[in-house]
Amino acid sequence: MIKTITPIDGSIYVERALTTGEEINKVLSSAQEAQFSWEQLAIDERAVFCNRLVDEFVLQKDEIAEQLTRQMGRPIKYTPGEVGGFEERGRHMIAIAEKSLAPVQVAEKDGFTRFISRDPLGVVLVLAPWNYPYLTAVNSIIPALMAGNTVVLKHSSQTPLCAEQIVAAGQRANFPEGVLQFVHTNHEGVARMIGDERVDFVAFTGSVEGGHAVQRAASERFIGTGLELGGKDPAYVRADVNLEHAVANLVDGSFFNSGQSCCGIERIYVDEAVYDDFVKGFVELTNQYVLGDPLDPETTLGPMVSRNAADFVRQQIGEAIQAGAKALINESDFPASEIGTAYLAPQILIDVNHEMGVMTEESFGPVVGIMKVSGEEDAIRLMNDSQYGLTASIWTTDEESALRIGPKVETGTFFMNRCDYLDPALAWTGVKNTGRGCTLSALGYEQLTRPKSFHLRTKI
Repeated sequence: MIKTITPIDGSIYVERALTTGEEINKVLSSAQEAQFSWEQLAIDERAVFCNRLVDEFVLQKDEIAEQLTRQMGRPIKYTPGEVGGFEERGRHMIAIAEKSLAPVQVAEKDGFTRFISRDPLGVVLVLAPWNYPYLTAVNSIIPALMAGNTVVLKHSSQTPLCAEQIVAAGQRANFPEGVLQFVHTNHEGVARMIGDERVDFVAFTGSVEGGHAVQRAASERFIGTGLELGGKDPAYVRADVNLEHAVANLVDGSFFNSGQSCCGIERIYVDEAVYDDFVKGFVELTNQYVLGDPLDPETTLGPMVSRNAADFVRQQIGEAIQAGAKALINESDFPASEIGTAYLAPQILIDVNHEMGVMTEESFGPVVGIMKVSGEEDAIRLMNDSQYGLTASIWTTDEESALRIGPKVETGTFFMNRCDYLDPALAWTGVKNTGRGCTLSALGYEQLTRPKSFHLRTKI
């Protein structure tokens, strides 16, 4: 059985039986059998199905939002936004599919017809996490379907209803049988599926440890894997910053979703000229958060996903303070924060350094360290001093400086004056231990297709 413990009060919210081995076998066979017919549909015909799926999904917005709040603790004030993000990304990937999947034309050659088609891989296994269960899933599901693949979806045991909602939307959209399915299974079941010859690609979003497990399971097979893993995303605040804008956006980037975002801000480097004013404003705004029951529409900061997750962050904070860091937020100002629960007050640490785990290890919680830097060389060095590289941001009024600094920062996305956001027109990717592969944008279709060359001699 899967038992989902809601972080709201520690009770069991969802119980589901694990999909049996026999049932998984039927799912994979059905997906493989359906794929050929699905591939034969024209792209605009597949687009009709996918747009209807999005339509049906959006119609369940209120139910989906409440379920998401209960499953993982994000305030009900914000969970409807994930439905909006699902729609935005889904519609974009549908809209660009025909152009993105068009054959690659090469230079004309007398007596020959030559081009490269983009063929589907077959069956795509999507392994989605709990922190943004719909946004991470749609990044792979819609382009996989639009490219002519069939999809088997497996969500985290923390958010099993998310897989069910997406597949139910597909059923209401009259998807052909076998094209879009879900399973509820454990690590062993996932490993068996990855090793099964009927699975042709694995799209995984999760931890570095989980990414290694996916790679090990796929090691005996020549299939592709897309891995979006951890992050420890930095921000650099320059002296020429619009301070009010930077404070507002970086506080949100640090603490939205209780910091449980792979592209959330976890470390900030501030030019010494504006350091004091930045820290002051950051503390003032952070103290305006309301920590409490996420079903209360006034709550702006909910519990972390579990007590264990909260305890990990508490430990990181405690170790940093013991090593000389200074905490600027008084936990007593957040009465709901309580040791032994998933409710954790936001925390800002100064006097930090890279000898502390809070500045180098992924926190995935509502804590951020702020360091003073002497200039851009210092900031670039510190931003690159990480095993991760998902996003990095610079806060400045000088675009030329941003364009000069950007190529020097080891990251998948480089922002100026914004953070913690995915633009579906741009490639979502990372470097180092953040993983490999790419979702979204026209480039997101490349890992979900294989090239096939046509070399036709027409004159003999």
